[in-house]
Amino acid sequence: MPYASGVSDTSRVSDTIFPGEAPRTPSQREFRPGPATGIGSMPGEDAREAAKTVTGTFEGPETGMPYLAELPARGPGADMIGRTAGMLVELYARVEPSGWRIGDRPGRDTRRARSWLGQDLDALEEFTQGYEGPLKVQAVGPWTLAAALELKNGEAALSDAGACRDLAGSLAEGLRAHLDDVRRRVPGAEIVLQLDEPSLVSVLRGQVKTASGYRTHRAVDRQVAESTLRDVAGVQDGGPVVLHTCAPDVPFALLRRAGVTAISFDFGLLTERDDDAIGEAVEGGTKLFAGVVPGTDGPLSDPAGSVMGVRTLWRRLGLNPGLLAESVTVTPTCGLAGASPEYARRALAHCVQAARSLADNPE
Repeated sequence: MPYASGVSDTSRVSDTIFPGEAPRTPSQREFRPGPATGIGSMPGEDAREAAKTVTGTFEGPETGMPYLAELPARGPGADMIGRTAGMLVELYARVEPSGWRIGDRPGRDTRRARSWLGQDLDALEEFTQGYEGPLKVQAVGPWTLAAALELKNGEAALSDAGACRDLAGSLAEGLRAHLDDVRRRVPGAEIVLQLDEPSLVSVLRGQVKTASGYRTHRAVDRQVAESTLRDVAGVQDGGPVVLHTCAPDVPFALLRRAGVTAISFDFGLLTERDDDAIGEAVEGGTKLFAGVVPGTDGPLSDPAGSVMGVRTLWRRLGLNPGLLAESVTVTPTCGLAGASPEYARRALAHCVQAARSLADNPE
């Protein structure tokens, strides 16, 4: 596979530091994820076919960033919660009728999750021989995990501050080992960690329901949420971290303070209330992963039409058009697990085409 070994030296974003913003690390200034990528999940159950599709579409810096595909159609343990639960260190989870519950010892569900992750890594390794460039792996972030995993009493781990701390620490240890494994398998890659946090906004707003369904768990203090995200992101030791959420009202400022390098979101859920936060993020060097391609089967517009809203936003904010292609990576709106295999292939290819249109005609 003709992988590119480097990227062109285009202009960098401003090094301006806004009030209240932590100084950017070298990785934040230099991270170049490429023009397009996917979110993570793919349809079907064939790990080799998924890896072949992803690496064949995103061949490196010129076309986009390949990633470790997830195949939730295989069942419990391949879903996003089970997959990440299988990475935990000294914490284990099993499937109950109500969902995933923390247990005392590794069981069949943990072994299944780890086996499927191993198969996916084997497939990725096969199709990335000689690859040099950014390579993305995904895991559920600490707050979505705390909202999804149950304690022994049936309530979410979110209900217990101590359990949240333990869970975040276990996740960080597991992710560190996982990232080391990927680096051994694909030694030429710059590993990019994506934390999936679809429940983060609900956690911050106190909207996660209790087991009874009649009440909600107390909102997590925003400083605690930020600190925990920063600690988990720290497993990258300054390397690139993407935070993905497909919920509305993305807390851009909080995520930037937590030290993430890029924010991945459903572009169609933005409102003008987000304008200032997005403008500050771009000027501050944070990359935007703009979800503009539908994640389920349906007609696709022409590539230029898919990114028309991104161009409109850029003009409305008065941002430098020359920063557009460097600052924005085009993605589907969310994972592609619910799509047909044929549509998933077309959607990923469409992301590449739309990104090319954005670069060729930023205005």
